[in-house]
Amino acid sequence: MKLAARVGEVTPSITLEIAAKAKAMKAEGIEVYSFSAGEPDFDTPEHIKAAAKKALDEGKTKYGAAAGEPALRSAIAQKLKTDNNLDYQAENIIVTNGGKHSLFNLMLALIEVGDEVIIPAPYWLSYPEMVKLASGTPVIVNTANTGYKITPEQLNLAITPKTKLLVLNSPSNPTGVVYTPSEIEAIAEVVVRRNILVVSDEIYEKIIYDEAKHISIASLGKEIGDRTFISSGFAKAYSMTGWRVGYLAGSTEIIKAVSTIQGHSTSNVCTFAQYGAISALQSSQDCVEQMRQAFIERRKVMLHRLNDIPELTCAKPDGAFYMFVNISKTGLTSLEFCKQLLATQQVAAIPGVAFGADDHVRLSYATDMTSIEKGMDRLDKFVSSLR
Repeated sequence: MKLAARVGEVTPSITLEIAAKAKAMKAEGIEVYSFSAGEPDFDTPEHIKAAAKKALDEGKTKYGAAAGEPALRSAIAQKLKTDNNLDYQAENIIVTNGGKHSLFNLMLALIEVGDEVIIPAPYWLSYPEMVKLASGTPVIVNTANTGYKITPEQLNLAITPKTKLLVLNSPSNPTGVVYTPSEIEAIAEVVVRRNILVVSDEIYEKIIYDEAKHISIASLGKEIGDRTFISSGFAKAYSMTGWRVGYLAGSTEIIKAVSTIQGHSTSNVCTFAQYGAISALQSSQDCVEQMRQAFIERRKVMLHRLNDIPELTCAKPDGAFYMFVNISKTGLTSLEFCKQLLATQQVAAIPGVAFGADDHVRLSYATDMTSIEKGMDRLDKFVSSLR
């Protein structure tokens, strides 16, 4: 059987591969400490689960509108107005099967053969693969020497007549960096001046620390707002990873196009899950703050432990729940490092090569403190063995 050529152009998800291997080892009774998947260890808050259960009891189990339940689309629009100063209506929103699905649908709706999409590296590993599946060309801009943030100068140099879209992710997976308001403003100026589009992946917007401030690029005026698409969801802030509820916000033209695509692929997102998402937005946000406070403590402990290992260096993340650790002094590639770490110490981490940085690994601290302490003991032991 001959597969479509597009399949050969796409790299399988190393994140899912490592996470699956760790889970398989656990199933065999092996004690594994996993820093791999970007998934909060908290249960979904009770009021969100209760809303979904109520929806089930009320018979909300049938097909729904492909673009999402009207009440959820309105709730998202209100959230974007209140939290992000974005003037969207329900028709500017489509509910998708997770944040990843919103990005994939957008690529299919926008990108054609020959179109270039600018992606700052390190990047979330699925961005380039989505562009390839849409027959576009990923243009990777290395930000290792600019604090893991694309600068206006880098962006301007990367734009060609074929450039259609910039992918912006703040707070960032895998680095945890958060662009400052002035940095966002400078990027917006280039986007408008050079007449390109931007998708802002804001899935981690509520998970920020210290003095960091999240600002949506679409909020900086009509010119940039008309060129921006907002991708987000409920997985990270509300610990709803398995619910698969995300959304895309943008012009009615693109939302209609994405709705058409979704109507011929997945149709509506799980109906009763959407009622859980409505409750997440319209109820108290105390649960989000409680989880954020836990991440603050976990970040502090993991960063302290990393800084005690001479061969490893890591910048303090301003958002999300990842440490992006420089392993260049170990002499190993990121894949070698992670495979040996899992095999010898039963600690799962993600190779930086998946994010466009082979001299790094990503560690998630979205896990319990005991796992962090014991996992870091084993990481220290592993690195010590390389000396």
